Amino acid sequence: MPPPRLNHPNLRNESTTKDKTGTLDVPLKFLDQDYQELQKSCITNKMRFVDDKFPPDSSSIDPQKKLKMDLGQIKWLRPSNIVSDPQLIVQGASRFDYSQGSYLGNCWFLASVGALTFQKDIMDQIMPADQSFAKDYAGIFHFRFWRFGKWIDVVIDDKLPTINGKLVFVLSKTSNEFWPALLEKAYAKVCGSYADMDAGRVSEALLDFTGGIHVCIELEKPAIDLWNLMDRAAKSKALMACGSHQGEKSENVLPNGIVQGHAYTVTGVFKVTCQEKPVRLVRVLNPWGRDEWNGAWSDKSPLWNKVSEKERTKCRSLANDGEFWMSMEDFTKNFEDTDICCLRPDFLDSSSKCIWTTTHYNGIWESGTTAGGCINNKDSFWTNPQFWMRIEELDEECASGQCPENILVSLMQIHENRYRSLVSNYSIGFNVYLIPPEMKDEKFSAKFFYRRNSVEDSGNFINTRHVMKFFKLEPGEYLIVPSTFHPNECAKFMLSIFTKTESHRRKNKPAMTYV
Repeated sequence: MPPPRLNHPNLRNESTTKDKTGTLDVPLKFLDQDYQELQKSCITNKMRFVDDKFPPDSSSIDPQKKLKMDLGQIKWLRPSNIVSDPQLIVQGASRFDYSQGSYLGNCWFLASVGALTFQKDIMDQIMPADQSFAKDYAGIFHFRFWRFGKWIDVVIDDKLPTINGKLVFVLSKTSNEFWPALLEKAYAKVCGSYADMDAGRVSEALLDFTGGIHVCIELEKPAIDLWNLMDRAAKSKALMACGSHQGEKSENVLPNGIVQGHAYTVTGVFKVTCQEKPVRLVRVLNPWGRDEWNGAWSDKSPLWNKVSEKERTKCRSLANDGEFWMSMEDFTKNFEDTDICCLRPDFLDSSSKCIWTTTHYNGIWESGTTAGGCINNKDSFWTNPQFWMRIEELDEECASGQCPENILVSLMQIHENRYRSLVSNYSIGFNVYLIPPEMKDEKFSAKFFYRRNSVEDSGNFINTRHVMKFFKLEPGEYLIVPSTFHPNECAKFMLSIFTKTESHRRKNKPAMTYV
């Protein structure tokens, strides 16, 4: 059986398609609901919108009965029935506007929301400005998210679940501010229900907020200068978050104040001078809105008395708001990984002599044809989709940039099940092979893979929505093979390749072909 060809009907290059459907300008209508038409109908008929696709009843909260809640207590109320003067946003959106509720373990989502509040441009993309509780109010709102390569527009009504007049899930610290609760409801609708948001990876929401480039760095032994990467990311308006190590007990608060198995927002990086020595700090936010790190450089740490008054005034806060500073060393010891998501890949290397080019492909693993499983399956691995690409040699100025890595490969499996908790991720990964010059025109059959090892791979195959690897390749021609772990596991996927090139040499997409 020959390898699949470029004209495979289920594969296309997203970077070359001219169809604007699914872009921010022309987002897909989620569940075929048109915000403008629905709002106009409600205004014309002098009624308030009630969403029949995400109804205000228990089916939208916990259809599988996974949460330990008495759903009979819940009353769905519009903001005007909760407070007298509801507002979407009060004095700007801030990471301090909300705290996590006690019924739902969606810290991964709320940690991403905290990062979102720093980037007004991205916030405006997610929450269009043409809505409020005043002009043209009809009980209907809409939000936009990026899902598996496409932007979608999600319509909701503003009926919110309450108990005794209080919000059940995300809590607003300003009683008449409702953007956090409405944003959470819109994302719950995308996930299938509120309960379907329980537990997740922070990278999922970061990507759904940006549709950008995602880097996940394991902190035990970071292979790159992480603080400088985070500093560049912050200056590039990236969204950042991190996760603490799992403990025997879920969300156990350690004596040092860190919550185990918990997602946090990274809200800043800063360098201070302490006793004439530079100290690299990271600022972190607990989405609970409380429970802070109490070690070195925490709010009450005496180390703050050893820095200049200017730096102390700029950084230190004594408020019990869940936000704290810690040294880079303590950050890497107390957190397992950090996620960085940015609209553009330029933060990967700040050299003005380099640019990062991007190519996206949508493909599919089909049983019996293109679902060959991992390299352990020597006889079928070659049938997986194969992607050829070229890495160019960089001039000395570009190659000597802050970041030696010159390629980032991202693989995401695409799901169509409405309910997030019912999605079964396959274990996925990819392998990268150097193509010998004498074989550049060959088709790569099983014989090719029997003879050689990959020069890079994504690491252990894991059952997650998305895997990525940031690494360096020497100039040459390479083959990238994405796969599931077992053969005949059927799924759609999106492969994204980000490569570093010289800014004066080439500004089009990187050389890449589907074999």
